[in-house]
Amino acid sequence: MSVSTNPVAEAASLAEALEARPSSPSRTSGTGRPKIWLYIVLAVGFVAMIFPFIWMILGSFKTNAEIRANPLGLLPAEPTLDNYTQLFGRLDFTTFFTNSVVVAVCVTLGNIVFSSMVGYALAKLEFRGKKLLFVLVLGTLMVPGVVTFVPLFVLTSNLGLVNSYPGLILPFLITPLGVFLMRQFISGLPDDIIEAARIDGASEWRIFLRVIMPLCGPAVATLTILTFLGSWNNFLWPLVVATSEEKYTLPVALALYSVGQNAAQYGLMMAGAVVVVIPVLLVFIILQRYFVQGIALTGIK
Repeated sequence: MSVSTNPVAEAASLAEALEARPSSPSRTSGTGRPKIWLYIVLAVGFVAMIFPFIWMILGSFKTNAEIRANPLGLLPAEPTLDNYTQLFGRLDFTTFFTNSVVVAVCVTLGNIVFSSMVGYALAKLEFRGKKLLFVLVLGTLMVPGVVTFVPLFVLTSNLGLVNSYPGLILPFLITPLGVFLMRQFISGLPDDIIEAARIDGASEWRIFLRVIMPLCGPAVATLTILTFLGSWNNFLWPLVVATSEEKYTLPVALALYSVGQNAAQYGLMMAGAVVVVIPVLLVFIILQRYFVQGIALTGIK
């Protein structure tokens, strides 16, 4: 026996049932308005975060006397470019900037290559002592850099690398954080693509270069930002290893030359800080679309 139905009647009854169903609780406050206090907290946090940068940029256009007279003042009374003129004119800015670029780029490229290689081995290759090696990598993450500073300097000095580019670069070509980050990301890649490449006769080097690395864009971008930021802002190691002006990096040069005989030249220091921040911001802006994804996929909190 067949039962005839009326589609129009069914649609009407369905609409009535939906209207009669109680509405889901709103995500807003009890009065139906957005939670204004949440936006206020976020706005206060944003202002607290951005204010030091604004104060630094505006302070670079002040004289040293004005900064000392009114440290908390925001707008310069008489804007001047003397600090930037002194920075680019009197100081050997080109040499210091070039040293910073060479060291930061080499350290970043080294971490991308070597950390990715070790991360791939720990994630996808099977060999004796693999778990122990990964535990050692995790253990080195917990050791402060100050603990290994003196032994690292003694080793660098015994190798004759003091006051040279290799002495500034080689100790940081691979880092435990980079190995951990790349290992976590590569572990999430499916094994089927690696097995398919092996069946096609690809070697491990070709698998790593042609299969794994093209898929590691977010992790590589994250590693690039973190490594470049750390190397560009590194102060203590270049201060100790670089013994002449020819090998000073930008942070070291600014710290040494912004202190006069009687008082610190705060305006010059602010101008130098602005110049130091610009490359980091450019790198982050270029790679920001991959940064959050890389952090999420590698399990870093």
